[in-house]
Amino acid sequence: MSSQRRLDEFIAPGESAPPPPVLPSRAHPPALPGVWTVEDGQVVHSYLRPGVIRALPFQIDAARAGLDEDLLVVLPTGLGKTVIAALITAEVLRRSEGKVLVLAPTRPLVQQHADSFRQWLVPLRTARFTGTVKRPVREGSWADADLVFATPEIVQNDLAAGRYDLKNVDLIVFDEAHHAVGKYVYVPIAARYRLERPVGGHVLGLTASPGGQDEHIEEVVGALGVTRIEAHSREDPGVAEYVQPIDVEYEWVDLAPVARAIRTDLQDAAHATGRKLQKMGYLRKKPIDSISVKDLIALRGEIFARPGPMVRKFGPLFHQLVLLHLHHALERLETQGVAPFVLYLDRVAGKEKPSRGDLAFLKLPEVAAARKVATDYVANSKEASHPKLDALVDLVRSTLAEANGRPVRILVFAQYRDTIQSIQEILEANGWGVARFVGQATRDKDDPGMSQKEQARVIAGFRAGQFPVLVASSVAEEGLDIPDVDRVVFFESVPSEIRAIQRRGRTGRSSLGRVTVLLTRETRDVRYQAAEVRRERAMRRIVRRLSRETRARRAAETAGAAPAPSPPRRRRRRAIESGG
Repeated sequence: MSSQRRLDEFIAPGESAPPPPVLPSRAHPPALPGVWTVEDGQVVHSYLRPGVIRALPFQIDAARAGLDEDLLVVLPTGLGKTVIAALITAEVLRRSEGKVLVLAPTRPLVQQHADSFRQWLVPLRTARFTGTVKRPVREGSWADADLVFATPEIVQNDLAAGRYDLKNVDLIVFDEAHHAVGKYVYVPIAARYRLERPVGGHVLGLTASPGGQDEHIEEVVGALGVTRIEAHSREDPGVAEYVQPIDVEYEWVDLAPVARAIRTDLQDAAHATGRKLQKMGYLRKKPIDSISVKDLIALRGEIFARPGPMVRKFGPLFHQLVLLHLHHALERLETQGVAPFVLYLDRVAGKEKPSRGDLAFLKLPEVAAARKVATDYVANSKEASHPKLDALVDLVRSTLAEANGRPVRILVFAQYRDTIQSIQEILEANGWGVARFVGQATRDKDDPGMSQKEQARVIAGFRAGQFPVLVASSVAEEGLDIPDVDRVVFFESVPSEIRAIQRRGRTGRSSLGRVTVLLTRETRDVRYQAAEVRRERAMRRIVRRLSRETRARRAAETAGAAPAPSPPRRRRRRAIESGG
């Protein structure tokens, strides 16, 4: 590996690299008693600005643990995971001459962390590495920086190119650490750090939701190499007195008659296609009506994995794609509305090079008939595309009325960009100020993406009260500094416990949090909500168990005794209400 150097240095062939710059040493004032002290309810440390971090015992305790061991912190959104990282960073930089690397999965998050650390810590030399594959952007130099904030892709590319190494990184922070699974870039960076870390180097993972399965959480822990887990919920002693409760309510609606009729036809087509696949030897582990999109995506891999010539796989792959389209269409219809269902069909039909499966899906008699009925309904009916839209209008109206003229912030999450457009249009038709918040990808001229600067302007306007409603895609779920809102609305339930926790965390920071989930009776909304509740309970149970085990192991090692074996896990079957 080449020696460390500035990123902007270019060396002509045959020339030797200049020596690394001699940097002024950081000041290393003596340690305070107990590392951090508390004065007037604020944390005091020689590397922290005075009066900027409130002293919360659970945060300080977690920071102390992070100085002793490689640590995964599991805290609900809004409880100050980044503060814990800043506390550890302050002491690590006071002790050593190395640097701290803070990784976050998106550019807005990197910028948010850089701003927060700048607000909390004394002036330090910082660098910010973000960008895209085509045009990476680096502000500052790795060699000069005490603190580097970066997206992991940039760091991984730089490491592979030999631009620098991790030998003088005394703390590496993995924000949104639940991503550290599979092929995500956190995994190879953590592996590289285990090989190059200096003596006394630290790893800190931060997440609100590490996942609802033992395998997923254990994979995160293994990938990061952490030896301890600190997990707290809002209800835990020592935490509850510092946070506001979140009230979650469910608003139920019924599917419109026209949508129910269309659904019946599509379900018949899906059942017939599923039977064809079963006759070919696939999808036999579940009833056809219980097959999910996840099952169908996995089916594609199963088809390719079966032995035999490729020509025999064309038929199953054809029917798998048709069935996948039917499931996507049904989900749009049930959870989003008739208009998003039509738009989905139009998008499949508008492909430049549709496949045989695409064309066969559109030509199914049930689909062709449903498309005609739905198109006529959208063009001629005065009813909303989905009853949820009417329920959302009533919800916004009542929330604004309760405010008695004070500024109100309502954050609406929706899964699909088509739905976001529909929500924005119907709320603006009622005279309310509404903005959209979506990712950078542009699908067409009517649905442009948003640049990072545009996203920042929208968040700033929402924070300043320029408009009361923000309608957002999943881009707003993870970690962004969205101000405390009066009400968070899920336009649809999400089966992912990680995403549900992230969504709810946008409220209940400085006042009572209010969350409303819009659900349609007798649809996959109900199944998704039941799955999310089940997975979130499992996640809390697993994380608490792992946290207890790591503490017991540490206590046993300190005492010089072998840790007691973990009790066997019991599998329980829970009855899940389908509610209404």
